[in-house]
Amino acid sequence: MKRAEVQQLKAEFSTSERHACELMSIPRSSCRYRSRRDDTRLREQLMELARQKPRFGYRRLHILLAREGEHVNHKRVQRVYRAAGLCVRRLRRKRLTRTYTARQRLSAPDQEWAIDFASDVTASGQRLRIFSVVDAFTRECLALETDTSLPSRRITRVLQRVIGQRGAPQFLRSDNGPEMSSRHYLAWCSERHIATIHIQPGKPMQNGHIESFHGRLRDECLNASWFWNLWDARRKIAAWRIEYNTARPHSSLAYRTPAEFARQAASPSLSSNNAWLDSPQGQALRAPAAALTRAQPCETTNYQEAEAENHTTECRIT
Repeated sequence: MKRAEVQQLKAEFSTSERHACELMSIPRSSCRYRSRRDDTRLREQLMELARQKPRFGYRRLHILLAREGEHVNHKRVQRVYRAAGLCVRRLRRKRLTRTYTARQRLSAPDQEWAIDFASDVTASGQRLRIFSVVDAFTRECLALETDTSLPSRRITRVLQRVIGQRGAPQFLRSDNGPEMSSRHYLAWCSERHIATIHIQPGKPMQNGHIESFHGRLRDECLNASWFWNLWDARRKIAAWRIEYNTARPHSSLAYRTPAEFARQAASPSLSSNNAWLDSPQGQALRAPAAALTRAQPCETTNYQEAEAENHTTECRIT
């Protein structure tokens, strides 16, 4: 940068390099310095990884390089990454700063599952719906059900299948869609003693875990894939789910994969050592805050009245 400014001064005022460096208060040796480092091999590796994972930033590419045995400083990776023009363009909207009441932290898997829907279209124009189930603590994607129609009875069958594999959660957080507010869904949750948390209408970030997951799903799978038909979509989405759980580094989990984090959370040496959880490593490993207000099995938490009043309404299932 300083070399460019010196060259600009020399061109505009027809002055010498010595005079320009004196005006800029920099030594001439710094202006004449030329780096002898060769980043050709690192640049080629980053270009190859970027072609395989076009939506990964330099931090995740640095993790992939480390897995291949390349021990490179992350600042050097960032410099070469930017010089190669590999930066991922993201349009970030300005958001209002809001204050929320403090919520308790999740402390174990299967305390809260976040569920929601995403949509896409095949090459023939057939509409697809994708039902997602995410563990809010470990960030594991427990299910990605893809079909043209997903009514409430299909949703409960998917949840029952996941429960058969790892047990029932304490809470299910969702929006107020017709599938999540139907009498069948509410009765199914009540029979299995699962408390439901319905977010306030018009505020999807109260279910921020699933919204963040759908952003990654949309960016890295749906927008990057071409689905010929329903079966092709199911195959590609299922393959991406396995990669997300076992291979993709997660920034909120200290760049561990959700499967690695779940194994460490289930380890007795980690779960019983409170001093380790209070350390900076434990704070980085721990998932962000989420609500854990215990509700009765036949009640749903109603945020539409006001969260400060802690008002719950009894589900009348007729």
